[in-house]
Amino acid sequence: MAPIVVVIAAGEMGAAVGGRLRETGAEVRTSLVRRGAKTAERARRHGLIAVGDDRALVQDAAFVLSIVPPAEAVPLARRLAPALADSSAKPVYVDCNAISPATVAEVATAVEPTGSPFVDAGIIGGPPQPGTRGPKFYACGPAARRFRALAEHGLDVRVLDGELGTASALKMAYGSITKGFTAIGAAAMLGATAAGVADALKRELGDSQPALKAWLDRQMPKMYAKAYRWVAEMEEVSGFVGEPSPSSQMFEAVARLYEQLARSEAGDRRDVEALARFVSE
Repeated sequence: MAPIVVVIAAGEMGAAVGGRLRETGAEVRTSLVRRGAKTAERARRHGLIAVGDDRALVQDAAFVLSIVPPAEAVPLARRLAPALADSSAKPVYVDCNAISPATVAEVATAVEPTGSPFVDAGIIGGPPQPGTRGPKFYACGPAARRFRALAEHGLDVRVLDGELGTASALKMAYGSITKGFTAIGAAAMLGATAAGVADALKRELGDSQPALKAWLDRQMPKMYAKAYRWVAEMEEVSGFVGEPSPSSQMFEAVARLYEQLARSEAGDRRDVEALARFVSE
């Protein structure tokens, strides 16, 4: 029998993950508490069942997947803890968020007293798309192999050896490269544009670093709308690489750059339009 899975929240990733589980016949529930109309529409479109009461939400569930912005990971675990404690089903609680191992420990501290098994997971890749296997769910902890049962329901689950925090450490390291490099590219492009050498820089990258230019051309347009979500992730990375240190200061600066770009996306768009011209012209 297909499992009952709770997915919170029905953002772009969570709703698409829920939709993939639904394709295999799983019942997928979500909560729309303090969520907007767009989230409700995504949940409806992907076939997720909205349940308003937390105890009813987790009743008879086999898994709870937490897929929320980094700052919401600990509050969500604390919010659901009373419902998990009352549940006789004791669903496996899988934290799939872009958080540091230290924050994973805080989430685990909230969940473990409830009796629900806890899994640390990190998602690498974009929301599920038709015809693809991704994204990958790297998972660790004593209950990770139970989570791997969802591989039979469309998720690409890969179990890692190691203690809790191992999967999130991988996610932090991967994100620090991909999003960190995107930030360096954005900063260089803005500087080149301000100095009037953007066209010359593009030509030189095309001549001497074609693979690098192609990567930036793909990544930069997708970054604009996601910058606001990457602020907190880069702050988590700052803690992951070790504070205080030049590395942590670097990723704090990356977070502030994404904050600036997010304001541009929502406001005067000056920086966003400069970057768009760089990669499109």
